[in-house]
Amino acid sequence: MALGGTFFKTRSLAQKHIELGRVQVNGSKVKNSKTIDIGDIIDLTLNSLPHKIKVKGLNHQRRPAHEARLLYEEDAKTAALREECKQLDQFSRITSAHPDGRPTKRDRRQLDRLKKETGKTIPAANRSTNRVPPHFRRHS
Repeated sequence: MALGGTFFKTRSLAQKHIELGRVQVNGSKVKNSKTIDIGDIIDLTLNSLPHKIKVKGLNHQRRPAHEARLLYEEDAKTAALREECKQLDQFSRITSAHPDGRPTKRDRRQLDRLKKETGKTIPAANRSTNRVPPHFRRHS
């Protein structure tokens, strides 16, 4: 299975993801020796984000990344879902960095930039849903 250059930095990383079951071809788990054909649909999870790819062509030699991108087509739904997940991750990272204190100047600039780009407001951190387990919280 030749996913190495396009989605993974090394072949061993691709093999590891296949062995962990994070890669499926046409809805079924595969082994490292699986051959890919034109028209196959590959579902893979990278960094907890879904990818759904349809194979449009095959190369038998290693080619540059811009040529490799022409050999597959990504599903629009998973691309949109992945983009939404990335934005939510950015929002949560910024808002939960200092949930009990005032945001730093850098945090405020990032929040303003995200608000301008997305047109969405970011909810204030809710102190009752902090990630600190209840038995470690201070009682007042």
